[in-house]
Amino acid sequence: MKRINNPTSPSAEAIATALTEAVHEHRVLPGMKLSEDEVGEIFGVSRTVVRQALRTLGHEGLLTIERNRGAFVAKPSTKEAREVFEARALLEPQTARSAAERTTPKDIEILRRHIEEEHAAVAAGKSGLALKLSGEFHIEIARIANQQTIETFIRQLVSRSSLVIALYWRRRNALCESHAHHALLKALGEQDSDTAEQLMKGHLLDLVSQLDLSPQPDEPHSLRDALLA
Repeated sequence: MKRINNPTSPSAEAIATALTEAVHEHRVLPGMKLSEDEVGEIFGVSRTVVRQALRTLGHEGLLTIERNRGAFVAKPSTKEAREVFEARALLEPQTARSAAERTTPKDIEILRRHIEEEHAAVAAGKSGLALKLSGEFHIEIARIANQQTIETFIRQLVSRSSLVIALYWRRRNALCESHAHHALLKALGEQDSDTAEQLMKGHLLDLVSQLDLSPQPDEPHSLRDALLA
């Protein structure tokens, strides 16, 4: 993680946002430790501010905070990975249906820009950024649906999905297929709620099909575990 050069010290919220982006873009990987001292040095803030930021990310499920060990980027198990996408499959198709009933021309333009930015990131070889933008496309659909409680859940699930993809995606360019977002955009623009719902269901099934969720061996937690295995 590079040093952040700011003329003024950032707030805990700004640090949480920067760390979240780094996780989504896979610059900070699942299982990586976030030392309070190191994060404080990078951002030029006290450990108290860092602690507040890390607590926020812990509450959002991006970090696990272990007593006497510190904060680590969450590392979902295969069981958790399945549950994340099962939850998305329950929520997002209905959300797409609701969004199709409320979509405005301004909303369509926002979604179109997301797709264009995602394609630009892919062309530039920035797969992490493209994945982040892809997730934001789904969050925008939840916003359009005007269901704030569900939008909060979807935000958390999309964040968790980024960690799942980092661990279990079969392909290096872990991105939503471009045609799926274009098709959703078309259905939303035409306010075709039935098609939007069905497209979202199929899209999420396609995403799950690209995950390798076969049982994984437990990694050793210490040198003793590794040597005595």
